[in-house]
Parts: sequence; C-alpha cells; structure tokens
Amino acid sequence: MAIIITDECINCDACISECPNNAIYEPGEEWSYSDETALSGTVTVPGSGDVVDADTENEPLSDEFYYIVPGKCTECKGFHDEPQCASVCPVDCCVPDDAHQESEEELLAKKAWLYGE
Repeated sequence: MAIIITDECINCDACISECPNNAIYEPGEEWSYSDETALSGTVTVPGSGDVVDADTENEPLSDEFYYIVPGKCTECKGFHDEPQCASVCPVDCCVPDDAHQESEEELLAKKAWLYGE
C-alpha cells in the first residue's frame, strides 16, 4: 500500500528529500507523474489502467500539509527496506494508506514503470 501523510503533519519537510520517487509535495504544490521520473507524454497508470499525460500539472492533494501522490509511492520498495518518509518523520504522521493497498510485486512494478526499467 502507499503511504499517506496525516493532518498531524507539522510541515517540517524532513520527508521530502528522502523520497526516491519524488512522490511527496509541499502544501499547495501541483504535481505530475513526470517529476523526477522517466515518464513523459501519454502513459497508462499501473493498477488503474488510466491513460494520462505524465507531464500534466495536477491539482495539489492538500493545501495545508505535505502530501504523497499514491500513484508515485512505492513505499521505497527497490530502494530501501522501509519507507524513508516514515523513518524520518518526527511526529509519526507518515502511515500506511488503507485506501491504496498494493502488494510488494505491484509496488516493484510501479517502480519499474516510473523509471522505464
């Protein structure tokens, strides 16, 4: 499953530089699948099958707190043994997102999709 940042976030930004997928964004910041990935142009999102433009700037998922884009979060699989955002969060607000449950195989496939592996 992906990780979510709860509303207990203190906006310290400790997590943002730790994310290998650039899946964490500042409050109010637009996001795209192409940010710091190999994606560009029209792509099919794993799991959902949605066809999107990877370069499109999407609306922020939060205007108040740092947030994680579930479609880019791999729980650091293929990079680290544990989610790095959770390991550095001083208030433990980076937690599993029950709304986006994925197997390790699915998370590794998402990583490969993000980086053209």
